[in-house]
Parts: sequence; structure tokens; C-alpha cells
Amino acid sequence: MNYKIITDPDRLRDFIEWLPELKPHEKYYVCLFSRKKYAADLIKESDKAQIKRFLSDKDRLFDKIAQLEAPLGAYKLKDADVPPESLALYINPNPRDLKKATYDGIIRLTELLKHDNPHYNPHAELMTCIQKSSGKKVYLDFDIDTKAFDFDKLSQVINTDCLTIMETRGGYHVLVKTDDVQPSFRKSFYQDIHALGVDQTGDQLLPVPGCTQGGFTPGFVDIFG
Repeated sequence: MNYKIITDPDRLRDFIEWLPELKPHEKYYVCLFSRKKYAADLIKESDKAQIKRFLSDKDRLFDKIAQLEAPLGAYKLKDADVPPESLALYINPNPRDLKKATYDGIIRLTELLKHDNPHYNPHAELMTCIQKSSGKKVYLDFDIDTKAFDFDKLSQVINTDCLTIMETRGGYHVLVKTDDVQPSFRKSFYQDIHALGVDQTGDQLLPVPGCTQGGFTPGFVDIFG
């Protein structure tokens, strides 16, 4: 028996096709978490534990995700096996800029050496710099933490053809392709959408469609037809 990460291969492939094309110095940042809120009776640790993280281009992304399907018990929280139902896979839908990350990483590692910090992990430090180093922000992500969101009100504050809606375990992510926002909405859409009830906003991690999110399979939904 193995951990099941890919729950809908076709949905995952469609998502990978949807992702923006990468420039030579860009990659996608992907991370696998164990979430206590998805298996509260089985986990005594903090809410979110990072199990794996990696970088990928679009061509290899499906295979790299498939490689996460290790035998049950291969993932640990201290001495305990990670419960399969606690796992959730996330990605930054905006590419990461490796040039920017390299510059920031050099500064970060130099600071650690300067202060003679004996406990740092160079790989972990550089991966964190990569996660924070976004390139062009193709999408602005609004995280809606409820299933009772009023999409009729959303259609009044932005042109809906610039939106991609993803249903998640607890609500929705509204992804705005900023280049396609009509001029009449550009100055006001951010504040107007935020006023409708948003948990988080910006360049954030997104549950991967076609992959597990605490026993749920997130995916795009056609709200506006």
C-alpha cells in the first residue's frame, strides 16, 4: 500500500496545461503538507507539517508528483506515521524566479555565516528563498474559506472572463488573471472582491487539482458558464 497523492489524473493534467509557460530561469514550487485539521484524532503535532517540497517545470510535474506516492509509513511526524487522510498537495501557480532567489539566497547564507549560526540547513534556506521569489504575477489568488460564497456579487465587481474558480475542501480559490481585467475594474476590483469575504489574498499556495487535499480532490468549476 502506498500514499495516494494523485486522485484524478485527467484533472491534474488539465491543471498542468493551464499553468503559465515558464521562462528559462523559472520553476514551479510544490509542497506536500500533513494537516492536523484533516486528521485531528490521529495527529498531536502542530496544524501544518511540511513533508516534502520540490521544484519542477511543466513537462516533469506530473511524474514528480507521482513520485510522492511512497509506501505507507515512509512519511513521519517525529516517530509516528503520517496519516494518509492528513496529506494535501500545494503549488504556487505563479512561477518562481530562480535568478532572484539565487541573489536572495547568497545574502541569506552570508548572513548566517557572518553570525556563525551552527544550526541552519543551506538547502532549506535556499528553498525558502525560492518560494518567496515570484516572477511575473500572472494570477492574483483570493482564498474563500466558505462554500456559501455569493458568486453573483463577484460578477458585479469584475469581468468574469478573467476568472478561474477552483473548488477546495473548505471553499474556493478565485484566481484573477490580472492582464485580462477590464480597465473599468482595474482600480477597484481588489478592494471590492476582498469586501465580499476573503480569507487570504495574493501570491499564495494553491491546492493542486486532481490531487489529495485531506481526502478531497480540488478542481476547477464552471460557475459563470
